[in-house]
Amino acid sequence: MTEIRPRRSVLYMPGANERALEKAKSIDADALILDLEDSVSPDAKETGRANVCAAVTSGEYGHRELAIRVNSIGTQWHDDDVAAAAKAGPDAILVPKVESAQQVLDLVAAMEAAGAPESTQLWAMIETPKALLHAEEIAAAHERLTVIVMGTNDIVNETYGLHVPGRNPLVLTALSWTLLAVRAAGKVVIDGVYNDVKDAEGFVAEARQGREMGFDGKTLIHPSQVDPANEAFAPSEADIERARGMIAAFDEAAAQKKGVATFNGKMIEELHIRDAQRILAYAEALQGR
Repeated sequence: MTEIRPRRSVLYMPGANERALEKAKSIDADALILDLEDSVSPDAKETGRANVCAAVTSGEYGHRELAIRVNSIGTQWHDDDVAAAAKAGPDAILVPKVESAQQVLDLVAAMEAAGAPESTQLWAMIETPKALLHAEEIAAAHERLTVIVMGTNDIVNETYGLHVPGRNPLVLTALSWTLLAVRAAGKVVIDGVYNDVKDAEGFVAEARQGREMGFDGKTLIHPSQVDPANEAFAPSEADIERARGMIAAFDEAAAQKKGVATFNGKMIEELHIRDAQRILAYAEALQGR
């Protein structure tokens, strides 16, 4: 089984806000996206760039995975953002509005030319109709691309949809389509943001929906969303005990030369055991975080 890195809670932090970057050191998010795009005004782009690179090289963020979100391809800041981020060597460089496999290849080449260490991954945002239609090609374009992040606000905007509880029908279709594409490529996929930071109940419902669909975690816009996301995307104690029980029952059946087993009145087979093993491995990864 490949190494598991929890990404239940992926919190955006504004790159030009030094207080926010300092506070992020104590927030229990699995990953931080140090943002140079939407949260940074044009006159603060260079300041933000310097801030996030200094944050990455500080070594003061503990277990938190650090990604720098650069400005999108074609903007006046993009090339300098990628070069500076590559030199700083974060865990990942996140690029918004990626729309093709060729763009992925070009981004990898730019990272390598700028001296990005091998440990720095490429993450890409899917947030336009064109990207959705090419999601499978994008996700499979290069092994350095490891994570796809959903840009749900932009998807709604560019398809002229509406933000509604339950995210039906359009965004749910887009999420499902991308999830299939990313899983086919064997990559990680992170759900989009929930905009109403005061609606805790709505956030929990949407996080639970994302988990039920199969997402690895959720992008967040406020620290108050971290704990609910961590809970929603982690196996519960009941899940862990069930997984252990299934494996024990299956091992007992195998010892008796049986190909299937019964646990709590339900038939279990090899595919259920693979899922149980994944749950236990994830729980172990969380304990060692």
